[in-house]
Amino acid sequence: MFNTSYLRLIVVATVLALASVALAADNPILERQKAMKKVGKAAKPMGQMLRGAVEFDAAVVSASLQTFYDKSMVYGDLFPEGSETGDDTEAAPAIWSDRAGFEEAINNWRSATKAALDANPQSLAEARPVVGPVFQTCKGCHDDYRIEKD
Repeated sequence: MFNTSYLRLIVVATVLALASVALAADNPILERQKAMKKVGKAAKPMGQMLRGAVEFDAAVVSASLQTFYDKSMVYGDLFPEGSETGDDTEAAPAIWSDRAGFEEAINNWRSATKAALDANPQSLAEARPVVGPVFQTCKGCHDDYRIEKD
């Protein structure tokens, strides 16, 4: 049987977790920053592999690409009207003034990532031609829709 103190702890932890999710959902800037941090963390080992700085690992590439793909599925929704400023956002005004272009950039990222996932590269030679375009879509979006902070 459960101890009542243990049950209370579970209830309190659950309530706090739900409250933090609700708070995060109310702040799309923080949510998109968290999403991009996950993408950045996933990008780092792939970039190192492509440069030959670390040994190729197909499982890491697959997991990283899956992170990219998962975030690409929700990323566009994290830029609603009214979230243009605040919380040290790096979002450029072009996201809202050129929404169609921004959505296209996200779709290009998603498509390139899906193609790389489907290719399932098992060697560096297989990864370079499919992961390179993924990074190019990242660069294109950052060039047009991100303000680089100092």
